[in-house]
Amino acid sequence: MTEFPSAQAKAQFSEMLREVKSGADVSVTRGTLHEPVAAIVPIATYQTKKESTLGSLGHWGRIVFHDDWAVTDEELLAS
Repeated sequence: MTEFPSAQAKAQFSEMLREVKSGADVSVTRGTLHEPVAAIVPIATYQTKKESTLGSLGHWGRIVFHDDWAVTDEELLAS
């Protein structure tokens, strides 16, 4: 993952986007300790859907949880 300090990310935003478009993940850092505050990833990575198996019932089908899924695994199992 390529790191860009926030000031450099601002000054070289187009270069940063070129790296992301080529498939690289970019981390934006802040402060003297270079604390990561954001990550920019290719859109294909962001849009990838998460698939889960149904455990012992996996042969019956598959289930896909979208990123806006608001129920935890525990809440789903309890219902």
